[in-house]
Amino acid sequence: MSAVRLILISLLVAFLAALAGVLAGRALTKPAPASETVLHALLYDELALDAGQKARLDALNRAFAARKTALEREMKADNVALAEAIRRDKAYGPAVSGAVDRIHHVMGTLQKETIEHVFAMRAILKPDQVARYDAAVERALTSPAR
Repeated sequence: MSAVRLILISLLVAFLAALAGVLAGRALTKPAPASETVLHALLYDELALDAGQKARLDALNRAFAARKTALEREMKADNVALAEAIRRDKAYGPAVSGAVDRIHHVMGTLQKETIEHVFAMRAILKPDQVARYDAAVERALTSPAR
């Protein structure tokens, strides 16, 4: 067997072994679901919402998803501006500080609007559903990050 062929086979085996390792790692580890996913699963799967509640919840979620997307786009644009300020100034000066402040402002807006959304979803619930929802919100906010 030629040396080139042996090298190619070795590279192929190494690649396949690496790929198998990645696939095994992904199969064995599962990221924790996002808090919003946990809340939505509770709402849609466990609280036996009536048709009216589902329709109101769907409308709330569509509106919030659009707003969240807009704020995330704004944060990405602000990150680009921050990168430009860092590239240009090469120091933590007024331009970098201002860019950081703009990012923090949008992040804070997203957090506030997310909390408002959590309360808007809660307002749709019947009294017998609220306690389970509140417990899920508390767990989502106090569970250690993974």
